Amino acid sequence: YMKTSEINIGLLGSGSWGTALIKILTEHKIANPEKIGRLKWWMRNEETVQHIKTHRHNPNYISSVELYPNLVEITSNLEFVINESDFIVLAIPSAFLHKTLNHIQRELFKGKYIVSAIKGLVPHSRQIVADYMMHTFDVSHNQMLVISGPCHAEEVAAEKLSYLTIAGHNEDATHTFAQMLSCRFIKTIESRDINGTEYGAVLKNIYAIASGICQGLGFGDNFQAVLISNAIREMEAFLYAIHSHPREINHSAYLGDLLVTAYSQHSRNRRFGLMLGKGYSVKAAQLEMNMIAEGYYACKSMFELNQAQLKVEMPIAEAVYNIIYQNKNARVEVDKLSEKLV
Repeated sequence: YMKTSEINIGLLGSGSWGTALIKILTEHKIANPEKIGRLKWWMRNEETVQHIKTHRHNPNYISSVELYPNLVEITSNLEFVINESDFIVLAIPSAFLHKTLNHIQRELFKGKYIVSAIKGLVPHSRQIVADYMMHTFDVSHNQMLVISGPCHAEEVAAEKLSYLTIAGHNEDATHTFAQMLSCRFIKTIESRDINGTEYGAVLKNIYAIASGICQGLGFGDNFQAVLISNAIREMEAFLYAIHSHPREINHSAYLGDLLVTAYSQHSRNRRFGLMLGKGYSVKAAQLEMNMIAEGYYACKSMFELNQAQLKVEMPIAEAVYNIIYQNKNARVEVDKLSEKLV
């Protein structure tokens, strides 16, 4: 079915990552007007829709990005966007995905490609987005794609050269969508490892929280290097247990994404952890950030999933879970963790 021209894309979600992806797709459309047909952007808030149409920027997230209402149809009508699009990009925080989509008829997704740009598990079912869409909406394996980093929205906004990994079982669809994300400041890498890419993107947020906690407690760069080299091995063990696809864990989608999320000043998960390490309560840290730290939800879902099924040794992820959900003292937990790192 892969058409070579006039592919319509709908993007769901108005956060910083959704805004960055719209910028990338618009950039590609300007350079290659024959490739992308109609671009549609759904957001829940009608006020935000009107603001962007009038002022050409998102008032809430990366507002430095200039948006083009003449090239992107912005609407709060969800069914309309799904119905009119060939590729549907999901950029809604994982905690709100089910609530957003649960009234949508599964027929609407028939024959569409679903692209997950969500780095988290759907909390009530503890599923990665690909599994959730397949089980809930009868979307086939071949219709699912995943976008992964290493890529912060703020750097996309500043047009700093970034790389995106597009993973999918369907080679044509993966290649077609990867091409539509290529532009002056974005290079794309194609992969077949949907599960590893998605779970890796979930785990790196948990490890970024760990990194932030340790920084907040006053640990230095030497310790951080050991923490993150242990984290990539922990991730590799988990990914192998959940899906033993042949993968190079030191590739950009895994190690690269982990490094940028653990070290970058743009990383909201690291910032969230930093506050916890400095003694903020979970609630206070969330209120001050005013953004979703996906790792907050992920560490609970991952802990439960691992306990129920896999039983992989994951001391770093477990320490984060204990601090956030068991109200354990951060200093005590990290001191215990430091004895297990090698």
